[in-house]
Amino acid sequence: MPPALETPELPLLNDFQRGFPLVPRPFAEIGERCGLSEAQVLGAYRAGQQDGVVSRIGVVFAPYAVGASTLAAMAVPPSKIDAVAKLVSAAPEVNHNYEREHRVNLWFVATAPSQSALRAALERIAGDTGIPVLALPLVEEYHIDLGFDLAGHGAPRAPHRPRAPARLAAAERRLLAAVEGGFPLEPQPYAALAHAARMSEDEVIATLGRWLASGVARRIGVVLRHRKLGYTANAMAVWDVPDAEVAETGVRLARRPEVTLCYRRARHPPAWPYNLYCMIHGRGRKEVRAQLEALGKEEGLASFPHAVLFSRRAFKQRGARYAEDGADDE
Repeated sequence: MPPALETPELPLLNDFQRGFPLVPRPFAEIGERCGLSEAQVLGAYRAGQQDGVVSRIGVVFAPYAVGASTLAAMAVPPSKIDAVAKLVSAAPEVNHNYEREHRVNLWFVATAPSQSALRAALERIAGDTGIPVLALPLVEEYHIDLGFDLAGHGAPRAPHRPRAPARLAAAERRLLAAVEGGFPLEPQPYAALAHAARMSEDEVIATLGRWLASGVARRIGVVLRHRKLGYTANAMAVWDVPDAEVAETGVRLARRPEVTLCYRRARHPPAWPYNLYCMIHGRGRKEVRAQLEALGKEEGLASFPHAVLFSRRAFKQRGARYAEDGADDE
């Protein structure tokens, strides 16, 4: 088990992926709940960031809630994968970038303030690399971004359709830019965010709470890097399911505890005919393959065209950037 998962650090990582305290001294409150001092909690989170286990502590926005985003993929000649991945990762709109085992082998997530800005970013990436980009926007989510359960307790799961972007006031846009890189790891993080956004601390806390209550924010809390936690056998499974059946099938898949992500995306025929996706994060390929085989049989998916894409390398992983002036700092 990685050092960051040893007691008493496990609750700090697992229990506060959601429900992060919206109080002036959140780390002190976490310490009270876990029997630790504020300094110990901050030290543990700082160590987690230094080790790469903790990506950030902050806001995970719902897809399309404050801008535009899409999963995208490219079929890159193996001899060019490193060079192309470097160009893709350099794009400020790209927050995740992975190599997967498939002819369509480079997969990335791009976010931007608007659909037009997103289209321009994808066109720029295609032009810079000389390789077509398959844009695979979200149609419906069945389970996504509610945290990475380390204790086997499960997480709430319910289908959601992408929502129209929220109209943020000027102060909210300033706060959006301030939180994109994560909360500062200091005793009063909301006061620091307030200074950056030219708001009061109370306004920052109230705005974050309002974003969460309205669904603009999917969760507020610790964002983990699962590979650093030992979950290196990670597979994305995709199926071509008839449109009339995909929603019901996706909801069933999302209820399974081994499924960590599940959603429907637009097809991109003929290069990519699949519309139903799920992720399984595991420690061993044999275990993950067995889970996928059982899932296919038990959920009636075995007869549909499908593919399994194991992750090879992670080239980039950071929080999304939606603000007009958001900087790419990783």
